[in-house]
Amino acid sequence: MKHSHLRFPCLIAALYFGISVSGQDVRQDTTLKEQKIEEVVVIGYGSAKKRDLTGTIAKVSGEEINDKPASNPVNSLQGKVAGLSIVNSGQPGSQADVRIRGTVTIGQTQPVYIVDGVFANNIDFLNPADIESMEILKDPSSLAIFGNKGANGAIIVTTKRGKSGRTTVNLSSSLGVKSLDNRPDITNAEQFKILYNEDLANQGLPAYDKFNIFNADTNWIDQIAKKGGIISQHNVTISNGNDKNRVSFSFGYHEEEGSIKFEDYSRMTLKFNDDLKISDHLRAGFGLTGSYAKLPQLRGFGGALNATPVVAPINMIEGEFYGLYNSLPQEIGAAQIANPLAQVEGRRYTQLNRNLQFNPNMYVEFDFFNNFTFRSNFFVNYASGFGRGYQPIFNIYIPETNTQALADGQALTSVSQFENRIIEFQQNQLLTYKNKFGSHDLTLMAGFETISLDNNSMSGSAKGGLSNPLGQIPNNPRFWYLNSDFVDSTTKTLNTGQSKRRNVSYFGRALYSFKNKYLLNASLRRDGSSALAPGNRFDTFWAVGGAWEVTKESFMENVTFLNYLKVKGSYGDLGNQNSFYNYFGYPVYVEGGTGVFNGNLYPAFIKEFEEATDLKWEHLKSYEFGFESSMLNRRLSLDAAYYNKQTQDLLNRVDGNPDYFLNAGSIEAKGFEFTAGWKDRIAENFTYYINGNLTTTKTEVLKTLNDGYIGYFGSSIYQQGSPIGSFYGYQVEGIYQSYADILGHPASTIGDVAPGDFKYRDINGDGKISADDRTIIGDPTPDFTYGFSLGGDYKGWFLSADFYGVYGNEVYRSWGNGSSFAPFNYREERMDRWTGPGTSNWEPRSYTGSGYNALPSDYMIEDGSFFRIRNVQAGYNFNKDLISGLKLQALKLYVNVQNLKTWDHVNSFTPEFGGSAVEYGYNGSGYPNPRIASVGINATF
Repeated sequence: MKHSHLRFPCLIAALYFGISVSGQDVRQDTTLKEQKIEEVVVIGYGSAKKRDLTGTIAKVSGEEINDKPASNPVNSLQGKVAGLSIVNSGQPGSQADVRIRGTVTIGQTQPVYIVDGVFANNIDFLNPADIESMEILKDPSSLAIFGNKGANGAIIVTTKRGKSGRTTVNLSSSLGVKSLDNRPDITNAEQFKILYNEDLANQGLPAYDKFNIFNADTNWIDQIAKKGGIISQHNVTISNGNDKNRVSFSFGYHEEEGSIKFEDYSRMTLKFNDDLKISDHLRAGFGLTGSYAKLPQLRGFGGALNATPVVAPINMIEGEFYGLYNSLPQEIGAAQIANPLAQVEGRRYTQLNRNLQFNPNMYVEFDFFNNFTFRSNFFVNYASGFGRGYQPIFNIYIPETNTQALADGQALTSVSQFENRIIEFQQNQLLTYKNKFGSHDLTLMAGFETISLDNNSMSGSAKGGLSNPLGQIPNNPRFWYLNSDFVDSTTKTLNTGQSKRRNVSYFGRALYSFKNKYLLNASLRRDGSSALAPGNRFDTFWAVGGAWEVTKESFMENVTFLNYLKVKGSYGDLGNQNSFYNYFGYPVYVEGGTGVFNGNLYPAFIKEFEEATDLKWEHLKSYEFGFESSMLNRRLSLDAAYYNKQTQDLLNRVDGNPDYFLNAGSIEAKGFEFTAGWKDRIAENFTYYINGNLTTTKTEVLKTLNDGYIGYFGSSIYQQGSPIGSFYGYQVEGIYQSYADILGHPASTIGDVAPGDFKYRDINGDGKISADDRTIIGDPTPDFTYGFSLGGDYKGWFLSADFYGVYGNEVYRSWGNGSSFAPFNYREERMDRWTGPGTSNWEPRSYTGSGYNALPSDYMIEDGSFFRIRNVQAGYNFNKDLISGLKLQALKLYVNVQNLKTWDHVNSFTPEFGGSAVEYGYNGSGYPNPRIASVGINATF
């Protein structure tokens, strides 16, 4: 266990308790606050001045994302926006776990992404260098326009477009090296021998007699880890424009090595935009975004943590079997754990997965009758994930018998192929009316939208044959196809799947301002979906918000320290369309038994689930209120908001015969968000800033399927009155020190106990330890999260640092608990185990003869609080006079260190763990969030 001290970082968080720019614009520059209040932000189906909005929208400039070493732009948002939780995995090409203002569903938790107007499930196909800005929408006033897609929040991405002026060419490049910050603490060979033989002795068995054969001391993490993994990013952007035509073209290449050997990822991106002004009243444009990615063959460190360290990776004994990978001891895990190095090296580059995405779009826009604008948008999303795999065969060495055997007992090679293809067509027609008359300012928008989504999938596999005259399938990608001549055609299997979904929506929004100080925003949307049963496919969602700019009142004229104060609030009814199936009203039939006819056995088919004729989308009733302010000559800003989200009519799949779907249950999330910021100029050449944010979140399951219903998901529980995703198990009072201690404690009905075993608490006081004594032992949702940043600029030299932390959450350690009867390696903490009276009151004896000590309990709970130096960057922006001779408009050189240091209490590579809505925060050993030290250059011609 790590004994880090987080008290000081948490004190820092309290002092900075939300230091970020008003309106949560987290761009790190020194623009005057008044300009930021008046800035235009992107909202659903349009844009507006931030000053005219009643909701909470955080804007992150593309400059904060462009030069960070991340393949997915959302990874760089961690700690920058209040209310936005991002759990990064660190694995190349992986998706982050993103949640906005807590978890209020038992289904999908991810927000909806909107990229230049088109809906997307993620943004891993985007080049971070192409992003102009990202807006994070959190409150009902901002989200209701998205209807049944808005309940989990929204992230709007605006990419760069051509601008009027001279032709510009921008080149950017960075090169970084990875290293591990933290790693789990596990036993070495000598420690393993002590614990394992002690375990055998406690079971009444003799000591293991083959440690003379297995006498190595192997750190399996070191064996499979990639040392000094490289990450590089290279981008070029060419743009040109005038009053009539603006064009932009960009190309990007990202290459990255993972933290495990042979885990390589690369991606090419392409982007093109052309905006044409046909006349003063008519405009049109075309755009194209494309990406092609070679995905890594993903591995994990689980085997390296569990494998015993007494085995050498490779047999180095001269003879027939020299150079073969060693098997683990037959009595110590060989049946459950393969040699980790053999798995990584022996099967390297045998899974070739690719992603291809192609997104053309176009629009036509024209003005009429002075105050009206009509815009027609068309989007296509073509995405294909495809790949081929190969299972090689090779021999491993069995030290006990001095023989060889097939790895994993696999005698035949095999191949597999798959493809998942999505074709989505989205179009919307928008009519906008803008007018200012007297003290009134009004913007009305009405829209119509359709989305058509087709999904097709195919997967298949086949094996080689011993009787094939050509031999086994070669370890050569040329032959990794189902129609290969090396394949035994009788072993072929093939599966296909198809689905369609259609959505149609009508929506509208009103933005009204009276004297620029009394604001009213309202949105209404009616969504229809083919996923629901006929007759129940449409639903309505809405929101209304109001704000008052107090500083424009006459009674505030003498309050000179306060430059800007706006109080605001909103309430809305949002929807969540994330669902299990595309056809709730039309179940498919699956095998559900057998029948005998004329002496022959036939499969019987039953409905997969009962028709859900009255099912509807989840509804989120949400409200917030708060204020935005700036003061002290606009150098200090302070915002605060209280939010409350309550999802009703949760979408459940209920076990039955057959299963059925039901709207039932409710979950609430509530809390506060604070943001503040300070920026100032000291002398003419030195500017500095301090930004930050703090968010509190509390969740509670208000209702479930019915009174008394409890759902179990691993070691998490779903029950009324508990936080969502709560960990559930026994409370450990200590360790039984003697048989007298056992007799003086309530008797166990869940397993035999002996001195050295856990002493569980009798929660219900019935005089015995039973399953009824399980209780809530942890909450994976932090009490608060925080982030802050510091930076300064002096005569072109700049330095910035970002910090991030969470506090008050628990993590469930699901590895190294002795939960398997297989003899896995041990956590180093097990060296403090009980060996006799008074030796330990927390670590139980070394004993795997029963599962009693491995029952879910707060012994597995770890403090999930951590503090991280998220990013540090230093560099120099060259003065134009210095680079004019090189025909450069701008030149920036910098060094950057990401994930410089993390302080935590978790025995793992990382303290961050995502998951599903009801089962998250599990420490399964994790995957490193590596430290990345990089250098970069950005040049504009």
